[in-house]
Amino acid sequence: MNTLTILTHARRVIAMEIDALSAMSARLGPEFERAVELILRCPRRVIVCGMGKSGHIGRKIAATMASTGTAAFFVHPGEAFHGDLGMILPEDVVLLISNSGETDELVRLLPFLQQQGNALVAMTGRADSAIGRAADVVLDIGVECEACSNNLAPTSSTTATLVMGDALAVTLSVLKGFRPEDFARFHPGGSLGRRLLTRVSDVMQRERLPFCAESASFREVVQAITRGRLGLVLVGTPAALAGIITDGDIRRAFERHTNPMNLTAADIMSARPRTVDADTRLAEAESWMRELRIHALVALDARQQVCGVVQLLSQEPGWSAPAPAPLTVPDSALETSGP
Repeated sequence: MNTLTILTHARRVIAMEIDALSAMSARLGPEFERAVELILRCPRRVIVCGMGKSGHIGRKIAATMASTGTAAFFVHPGEAFHGDLGMILPEDVVLLISNSGETDELVRLLPFLQQQGNALVAMTGRADSAIGRAADVVLDIGVECEACSNNLAPTSSTTATLVMGDALAVTLSVLKGFRPEDFARFHPGGSLGRRLLTRVSDVMQRERLPFCAESASFREVVQAITRGRLGLVLVGTPAALAGIITDGDIRRAFERHTNPMNLTAADIMSARPRTVDADTRLAEAESWMRELRIHALVALDARQQVCGVVQLLSQEPGWSAPAPAPLTVPDSALETSGP
């Protein structure tokens, strides 16, 4: 099989699944709104049940809900008949996933759930199935055909189920006002959680910040940058910040002036430097630095005085500006005083 044939098959699968999602999106209507409202009114949890491939997708849906502000967990319908039914309380909303709507293990759960009075949401491709008829709300995940070449293996249908679950979880999250800080509380162990929980004050350089006066000579400015090891020097005082001079400003001074040694800090500095509150989330500060294409922000405390400098800690795709190289100024340039 040549590469063209391989890619043709792959693109056919992707195209079929995209078509299935587009058709599902077009059908979305009042039933989805009812499902959202039902879960929003739920005083306890969402219990997700599914068998086989639907079970695998169900676990992911439950995990996504739980991490975005909707209490949820997965109960395996086979294990339910061996004691796990006790995990389902009367106030829970139960989400049953079955493309056919006739999965035996789920159908066997219906009498217990109905007797207990659980609100039922069905994700199925057949609203007239046993599970569809028993449900309070039916979310249509039906597909015209599977992407499998034999139209047998769950492919388009499981993708549709996953996306419907994402739509449900994210919509609930938005309506609940779920914030990045809330997401971070549920993900403290991962790198994403650490970034969302970390504040500028947690990582900023606060000791021995390099300062110079506006009247500082060119030599004094360069020496201050070298001592500070931050690639910059702050002009003024913590209580009265006048400007900032970076490695880049020094290079530009050499490019623009015949004799930069005659310049003072006031001549070189960028007035009104970009500042950020020390309590700002680091993720926001990093995003702002990427947007501005700068590598550092001056951190201010509650009194609006300089308390630190935060620098871009991570490079992400789309950020193309190179990190500043160490400033190297020839000794001869600093020693000369004539034109």
